[in-house]
Amino acid sequence: MTTKSHAPSPRLGYLYAILAAVTWAIGGAAAKFLFNSGVTTFQLVQLRITLAAAILFIWLLLRNPAALKISKSDIVYFMILGSVGMAAVQFAYLFAISKINVAAAILLEYLAPVFIALYMVIFAKEKLGAITVAAIVVAVAGCYLVVGAYNLNILSMNLAGIASGLWAGVAFAWFSVHGEYGMRKYQPWTVLFYALLCATIIWNIIHPPLQALFQPYTPVQWFWIFYIALMATVVPFGLYYMGINLIRSTRASITATLEPITAGIISYIFLNEMMELWQVLGGVLVIASIILLQLKQEQDEKAPGLLRAQKNN
Repeated sequence: MTTKSHAPSPRLGYLYAILAAVTWAIGGAAAKFLFNSGVTTFQLVQLRITLAAAILFIWLLLRNPAALKISKSDIVYFMILGSVGMAAVQFAYLFAISKINVAAAILLEYLAPVFIALYMVIFAKEKLGAITVAAIVVAVAGCYLVVGAYNLNILSMNLAGIASGLWAGVAFAWFSVHGEYGMRKYQPWTVLFYALLCATIIWNIIHPPLQALFQPYTPVQWFWIFYIALMATVVPFGLYYMGINLIRSTRASITATLEPITAGIISYIFLNEMMELWQVLGGVLVIASIILLQLKQEQDEKAPGLLRAQKNN
């Protein structure tokens, strides 16, 4: 008698991606709370990546020590990925949250797919179709509305926070494009760990080594610090990649756009952060443009001769 193997349901993949988006969004609101309670951006960046790298190292050492092995020839690659990519993303993202609304900061970072498309045109010499161009235009228009540039007092806004949010989007786009190389050779957990490890080394050079770990935080602050390291860094990346294995990266990415929407709701409830109607509309446009780009990518992948496996993405 033949036993049938029961493959995980694709619905489980959507659940993983949704949980990743929610934990990321809660992490953004938690970061804003920590900033409001006196924790600095430099301290939180150092705490987040240092603790996340330590937690992931212990987990891999106990569960999958083979994932810690890399080739000596790839050390430089991981150093660049961790410093130019991971370290830059963490600082720019958290600095933006410290200066502007959480939802607006996350939405600016979610321009990354647009930057990826531009990167592919400039450096990979790929041609953009009409749908992709339209998506980029809509995203830029949405970004304009999200940051409130329609106000006459635009010059009095926190331009540093806006610029940092855009920087986070560019850095994340770079990290995504160059992270693809590592995932062709190593499993995602390996790439994630060494990116975090190298980012940790960088930030413990920029900021006095481990200084942030020895500050007099309250128990509530420590709770949210560990939440951000574990539940807003290590766990969501794991959930997201598990989702990709079941529903492919395009659908997982679309599902993860729930993050800025969730962040807006959480920030409104717990931080009393308000966004004007035009800013909300801008957020909808940004999310719509990203979904449009992802659907276009999926359509291209389904075309004859362009179907590619996503299993090891």
